[in-house]
Amino acid sequence: MRKITIAFVGVFLCIAMQAKTFDLVSPGGNMKVSVNVTDRITYSVYADGVEIMKDNSAALSVDGQELGARPVLKSHRYDNCDVVFSPAVAYKFSSIRNSFNSLRLDFKGGWSLLFRAYDDGVAYRFVTDFRKTVDVRDEMVRINFPEGTSAVVQRSDSFETPYEEPYSQILLDAWQVERKKVLLPFLADLGNGYKMLVSESALTDYPCLFFESAGNWVLKGTFPKVPLEGRQLGDRYIYTTKEADYIARTDGSRQFPWRYFVIVNEDGRLIESTMTARLADKPVEDMSWIRPGQVSWEWWNAAAPYGPDVDFVSGFNTDTYKYYIDFASKYGIPYIIMDEGWAKSTEDPFTPSSSVDLPELLSYGEERGVGIILWMTWLAVDRNPDVFERWSAQGVKGFKIDFMNRSDQYMVNFYERVAEAAAKHRMVVSFHGAFKPSGLEYKYPNVLTYEGVRGMENMGGCLPSNSIWLPFIRNAAGPMDYTPGAMISMQPESYCGNRPNAASIGTRAYQLALYVLFESGLQMLSDSPTMYYSNPECTEFISDVPVVWDETRALQCKAGRYAVVAKRSGDRWYIGAVNGTDDNMEVEVSLDFLEKGKTYDMVYFKDGPNAFRQAMDYRRGMDKVTSGSAVKINMARNGGWTAVMEPQQ
Repeated sequence: MRKITIAFVGVFLCIAMQAKTFDLVSPGGNMKVSVNVTDRITYSVYADGVEIMKDNSAALSVDGQELGARPVLKSHRYDNCDVVFSPAVAYKFSSIRNSFNSLRLDFKGGWSLLFRAYDDGVAYRFVTDFRKTVDVRDEMVRINFPEGTSAVVQRSDSFETPYEEPYSQILLDAWQVERKKVLLPFLADLGNGYKMLVSESALTDYPCLFFESAGNWVLKGTFPKVPLEGRQLGDRYIYTTKEADYIARTDGSRQFPWRYFVIVNEDGRLIESTMTARLADKPVEDMSWIRPGQVSWEWWNAAAPYGPDVDFVSGFNTDTYKYYIDFASKYGIPYIIMDEGWAKSTEDPFTPSSSVDLPELLSYGEERGVGIILWMTWLAVDRNPDVFERWSAQGVKGFKIDFMNRSDQYMVNFYERVAEAAAKHRMVVSFHGAFKPSGLEYKYPNVLTYEGVRGMENMGGCLPSNSIWLPFIRNAAGPMDYTPGAMISMQPESYCGNRPNAASIGTRAYQLALYVLFESGLQMLSDSPTMYYSNPECTEFISDVPVVWDETRALQCKAGRYAVVAKRSGDRWYIGAVNGTDDNMEVEVSLDFLEKGKTYDMVYFKDGPNAFRQAMDYRRGMDKVTSGSAVKINMARNGGWTAVMEPQQ
């Protein structure tokens, strides 16, 4: 018994001698990470001295070895970085400052843990140097939230999801028995004046991170395992029926994804966040050829234009696509998408339908400055990897790839294979049925957008009460293809829209404002040219809104209630404002961001006096403003306000 006691004391003393604490402070001094190395690795985070998270654990299980259990520290190094870079596609800013302090902990056995402290958050990742392929059994990502924390999350019954679930607002201690998965990104209200956005970046050759409840204000990470066998359902889904006992088989010498936490005490800073970009891998090659822009889209309105200028039977046919090309050309829209219906079979990505003369359409579009993007299922692309070479040679500008609905290692690698092949042939990509952006769009900037959102394809299920969270959560992580642009607007109690007369919930001014507020490198005009021709002043406005920006400023914002955001492109400023369910939201914003000494012509759209009931009611107005002006914004429930300001010459 005496020998056992002595041995125990020896182990305890050994651990105590190894125990070390490392404090990492952000450049501005307001954010601190305190890392403890004992018999495990934990870290705590403080913002302005306020405890945000305490004793979070981080570990990685590789080939039966748990990196983080009884770690032996070899060395540590502090460093810093302060650089400015220009993203190939500027979703928020044409120049991004990447300023952080870092800590690298190197451990015996060939692995390291890296931390970064930013003034608006923290991040960490594992790095390994094993000279062989390894099986990653699991990664332990555990977040200990303060008592009283609530969260706004998307929850799924399984890992197989298109990330289109509506947001749920939950109190974490009440959510203990469900086994639902929490999708990234999610937003936690810590109850102490701070909010925290959780997501990941530099995701490559590794599955997406999800979370589950561990009870007692704790969320723990969970991952889909590597699929070994699957069952095909129809022409586009493969559901996993047998999986490995590991989440990734990967190169043992690599950097793992960043886990990041954006921490703010002002909601608008979530909208301005560029954390995904700052942590992403650098572009793999020159991407100066990429052309972001708007897209005329036929699926949402069932390819059914009508009217005196439509003297053909509309549908998924050559005449209809020419009509869309003509519309796009008239309004300077660089692309049309030919969605499901252009091909003879969804399983054959090379043979058009007998009603579609694709070579003629490609020539017709080229003559008018309009490129064509083709829709395909992911399965058709996966089984026909030569689609990029063959269609790029014919003049196709890109692909919309759909229905992945999975986030395991194989599927994450599929995204990167697509991005790489498309870049090689100078094609752009839109992912639908997709997980959230996780940095690939910066490594391969030809990936211009992802769906991964409860957007307008959900018709009556796309409520402003849900969409009002998107600038603070989903768009904070990266570009999203929400597909705005409805010209038939309704309040929820009277909604009855169906294709081809598709409609949206929210006012007309709300729809227009989304073009300024929501970020996407390919921004849809989802309604029919017929509807846009019938509403020329609205069409002229939305078709003129850029999809890339030099500057983004959140003016007045309350997550879950309303957002007022200003964005600059060149010397023009735009404002997009949207309201959730509050009746008659009134805010006043200063225009002090305008250049001093100049007068600007402002064109604005606002909710009409009856928009609270008849959502189609709007007013267009004009005014002259300066940097000393203030604008009073009134929004109906589910309403909006938007404007463009251009300096007088």
